[in-house]
Order: sequence, then C-alpha cells, then structure tokens
Amino acid sequence: MPNQPNTIPEGYMEAADGSLKPIATIKPIDLERDKLVREIVAKGRALNGNIAAFKTAAFGDIAAFVELSAEQYGAKVGGQKGNVTLLSFDGRYKVQRAIAEHITFDERLQAAKALIDECITDWSQGSRAELKVLVNDAFRVDQEGKINTGRVLGLRRLEIADSRWQRAMQAISEAVQVVGSKSYLRVYERAENGEYRPIPLDVAAV
Repeated sequence: MPNQPNTIPEGYMEAADGSLKPIATIKPIDLERDKLVREIVAKGRALNGNIAAFKTAAFGDIAAFVELSAEQYGAKVGGQKGNVTLLSFDGRYKVQRAIAEHITFDERLQAAKALIDECITDWSQGSRAELKVLVNDAFRVDQEGKINTGRVLGLRRLEIADSRWQRAMQAISEAVQVVGSKSYLRVYERAENGEYRPIPLDVAAV
C-alpha cells in the first residue's frame, strides 16, 4: 500500500510501487516530470471544480426560469425535469438542458417476444421476410448481453393490426423500466450561415 504523504520522511519521495526513494538518487528529468504532472493535475482539479459549479448553477437557473415562466400562466411544473431549449432575444445564443433516461426491460419483454414469434411463424408464408429480419435484429443482444432498447421500442411504430402484435407492443411498453438518468447542458452560438455551433465545454472538444 502506498505511503501517505504525511508519512514520507524529509528528503524522500514515494515511487509508484510504494517504496521510498532518496530525492538525491532520483534523476533530474524524473523530478521535472513529477513537477509538471502535479502542476497540470492541480490546474485540472481546479478547472473541474469550476465546471461542476457552473453546471450546478446553470441547472438551477434554468429550473428557476422554467418555474417563473410557468407562473405567467398559473401553472406549476417540475423545474428539474424535461428537456428545455432557451434562446437569447436576438437568437444568437441557445442553451439546452437535456435529460437522457437509461431504460431496461423487465420479464414482460419475454412475453412480448413470444407473441411476436407467433406472428412471425404464421406470417412466414407471406411476404414479411423483411419484418422477420427487423424483429430478430431488434432482439439481438450485444457482447454484454444487453438488448438495444431503441430498436425494441421502435417496433411500436409499425402499423400491424394483428391482436397478438398489439398485445406484444403493450407488453413492451409496460416492460420499460427507468433505471437512471443523466443530465446534459449544451450551449450554442449561431454562425453566419444560420447554423448553431456548440461551444465546447470539455477539454477534448476545445
């Protein structure tokens, strides 16, 4: 276990394996590298704290504004939920709050698949080969054994009157379970061509 900073004797530095090395025996280039890394990390931590504070404040301000706007119509809304797009008066700037829900399916999805399989079997003599491929693709699992929720939910957009299919679509809808959500804040500036371009808020995109 690496030594704690306050237990390192004067004149020593802790190595990656937890051992103590006399500073006098460490190469100057290694000391310079250590200094550079620590300086960048310190600045990165400060920037991370600023971004976190900005995000918290921005979400709070947006929620408060949504509440204020709703009050103009005598309505009461939950300011922390839902996607919101706000524009500056001149339309030059745009701010978006997006809430992405992470969903999964419970055991009722198996019932839906069984009903769909019945339909596919009965229809196999007709001209529904494309539909069979679509269904099989929707229920295919990835390398982690997870089903693509978007493809499964997309089946509900198909207009099929068969009562078994309708029951299957109902089972899919009822099988949806929201297991979490993630909030995103995006800011944009309108370019000369009229398109909104994102103002990057992460290091990789700057």
